[in-house]
Amino acid sequence: MPRFAANLSWLYTELPFPERFAAAAGDGFKAVEILSPYAWPAGELKALLAAHDLQLVLINAPPGGTDAAGIERAWATGQKGLACLPGREDEFRAGIAMALDYAQVLACPRIHVMAGVLPEGVARQAVQATYVDNLRQAAKVGVELLIEPINSRDIPRYFLNRQDHAHDIIGEVGAANLKVQMDLYHCQVVEGDLAMKLRHYLPTGRVGHIQIAGAPGRHEPDVGEINYPYLFALLDELGYGGWVGCEYQPARGAQAGATAAGLGWLRPLV
Repeated sequence: MPRFAANLSWLYTELPFPERFAAAAGDGFKAVEILSPYAWPAGELKALLAAHDLQLVLINAPPGGTDAAGIERAWATGQKGLACLPGREDEFRAGIAMALDYAQVLACPRIHVMAGVLPEGVARQAVQATYVDNLRQAAKVGVELLIEPINSRDIPRYFLNRQDHAHDIIGEVGAANLKVQMDLYHCQVVEGDLAMKLRHYLPTGRVGHIQIAGAPGRHEPDVGEINYPYLFALLDELGYGGWVGCEYQPARGAQAGATAAGLGWLRPLV
């Protein structure tokens, strides 16, 4: 069976953030993801990971801003990355440098670089050169960088929506450490045909990380239209050895014990 990582920005939200590490470990997770770690000193996060014997397998680069306050403002105002936005290259590179600092302290091997939202009236083709150049510069760092196709229902006008486009971008950038973060929820919303997508893209070696959620509601993976037991078996068949990030909103919301109560799908697998 695949190895599962709890996304602490989506799961256990009924708890203060520092308490989510213990909760994840108590439910059998050996690894976690953190969407945006920058509100906490890296040393404090390192101590929490060590105290609960957890591995951090993924963080996001900042969506905007160059310090903790600026990053929080970026999230609050709906920014979803800078990589495709002309004129913000310096801010983008400062964010990558900050993410790399955190990744090094936290021994995190991957950074997700969000593409950004197309400005109103701007065509995708008009900014693709900026996106490719920013990724090419960012890929000079010593960790794995990931780009993720995200559906335009959840994030309207997001630059990158399809798996084929993401893989074309990787080919154009030409960096061995740039890979695709394949979120099966987003892929289902945009394209479907998940098993064939996995069969096509996993053997390329260009899928660096997988994430899951039920569709269409983005709740637990045993709720909705995706047959995850079949896909988990397929990941084994295809020899996928990476982590599978659990990036979903518990159907029970933020009530006490909401995340743990929805983990019936996971318990037979860990």
